Amino acid sequence: MSMPQPMWEIASHQRYRYSAIDEAPLTTWPQGKSLALYVAMNLEHFSFGCPEGARLSQAANQLDILNYSWRDYGNRVGGWYLADMFEELAIPPAVIANTSIIDYCPALLKRWMDLPGSELIAHGHTNSQRQGDLSQQDESALIAYCQTRLTEWQGKPVSGWLSPWISESQHTPDLLRQNGFSYSLNWAHDDRPVPMETQHGALLSVPYPQEINDIPTIIPNGADIETFCRMIEGQFAELKRRSQQRPQVMGIALHPYIVGQPFRLHVLRQTLNKLLHQCDDVWLTTPGEIASYSR
Repeated sequence: MSMPQPMWEIASHQRYRYSAIDEAPLTTWPQGKSLALYVAMNLEHFSFGCPEGARLSQAANQLDILNYSWRDYGNRVGGWYLADMFEELAIPPAVIANTSIIDYCPALLKRWMDLPGSELIAHGHTNSQRQGDLSQQDESALIAYCQTRLTEWQGKPVSGWLSPWISESQHTPDLLRQNGFSYSLNWAHDDRPVPMETQHGALLSVPYPQEINDIPTIIPNGADIETFCRMIEGQFAELKRRSQQRPQVMGIALHPYIVGQPFRLHVLRQTLNKLLHQCDDVWLTTPGEIASYSR
């Protein structure tokens, strides 16, 4: 007869054990570098008439043309401006893409993937859908579909996944590993890669920022671009200092309909250029390269 669960016992995700940052192995990144830095660009497409998505205005009509067209500016204009900037600054982009981008604006995805050092990362089919709301069967079909479409598009499998809106079910890590993904960007619990347990072997969690991220910082929290860029600079300075004791990972998460707006892009370019001039001992890379080196 099993004993009842004590009322003070709390639920656990059972995916990884607790480990303090001071317990991280004293290894370095390639060429003895101590901080790994990547910049992620999220290419997203939304269903017209769907209420899901970041909002420039909360007072839009039910048929939300205002917010839909604002987000579509990223695919039509902002994403192209940003690709030019990444090329100018020689930043290898982590291209986090909805598979619906292949159907809606494949030329934009090609522009980004033609940049040297780019990595394609799966981001669900559309940001109009939260996979954590799906049945296990439907979520499995979604993940398999995204792997198949992106593999066919680029001629090789993709290894990384970021859920739209970081939406997960209890089964997501198992389904990702089952469908050939080797790492996830969903969990923002560390500044180093962490192995997670699944039914199909280890799935590596690579740090992805939820604050050095233009959506939560600029839209719901109302920060201006100058504040966001100061946050980027502060994160970089502190992690660079701490990485002298233990290797660290820093990500910067961007969306073209936000930082692709010209007045924000102008300030962001200055900040990224400033960081790049301090990268002699920094590994400028992508999440997939970080995952490969961490295995």
